[in-house]
Amino acid sequence: MSEDQVNLGKVAVLMGGASAERDISIMSGSGVLKALQSRGVDAHAFDPSERDLGDLKRDGFARCFIALHGRFGEDGTVQGALELMGIPYTGSGVMASSIAIDKVMTKRIWRSEGLPTPAWARVASAEATRAAFAELGAPMIVKPAREGSSIGLTKVMSADECDAAYARAAQEDEQVLCEQFISGDEVTVPVLGTGAQARALPVIRIVAPGGNYDYQNKYFTDDTQYLVPCSLPAGEEEAIQQLVLKAFTVLGCRGWARADVMIDARTRRPYLLEINTAPGMTSHSLVPMSARAAGISYEDLCVRLLQAATLDHPQERA
Repeated sequence: MSEDQVNLGKVAVLMGGASAERDISIMSGSGVLKALQSRGVDAHAFDPSERDLGDLKRDGFARCFIALHGRFGEDGTVQGALELMGIPYTGSGVMASSIAIDKVMTKRIWRSEGLPTPAWARVASAEATRAAFAELGAPMIVKPAREGSSIGLTKVMSADECDAAYARAAQEDEQVLCEQFISGDEVTVPVLGTGAQARALPVIRIVAPGGNYDYQNKYFTDDTQYLVPCSLPAGEEEAIQQLVLKAFTVLGCRGWARADVMIDARTRRPYLLEINTAPGMTSHSLVPMSARAAGISYEDLCVRLLQAATLDHPQERA
């Protein structure tokens, strides 16, 4: 065991939780746990929905790898609790986590910084969804503002579909986002690091059956193609990487994240969709896939992320 791994201390891999993405979180956390243990890290599974978070302090955990997805894990709540306990954790801090989980707030900041993102409307009723459709046109994406993994998402082709689409999204979140659909290549870009040391990993181009990259095609089938190298036209990959780095930076993200981007087929202009501050780490997940293309193994990626665990105000805990 290396000195670095010894110095990591007792590690909790936070997984499970109470969000709609609980099952995916358990898959991610189990992979991370196995990887860390294989490298000699004293890592243990910890499910916040089954144990008191205070046990982290009482049981002497020195740091946490956050493999929770969605609300109550990726939204600043767990990060805030860990800040109060002084336990360093992976990924973004309280503010960036709480902003990034909210697709509407994220888009507002990106737009204010001059970054391209599809036109949108936040709605609170089926009537408002129909009004958004009249403005944004077909196709239109309707989805919960604060969920991931394509949960509650509908691609609306006609005004008649708006009511059902709103109801489906509202089941998951009282805040519903209607978004202009960008037709073209779908890509995703992970980022590792913080500040000036942040780097974008290779772009992955996603080719899903029928263009439908939904929950099933993300996690439970082998029919989706992930192209890395992405085979985009010369110069596009680097431009998208730079765009995602700026999107990561203006939100105040740190450690790691993964941004989803659509490239307009006609203009070749990239549009930022959302950013995940605790991305998936399952066998189908995209950060490990991109890292592998950059020469970083799954195990090395997990250790590297854990080594970077910190707090918003670490000097106050010195």
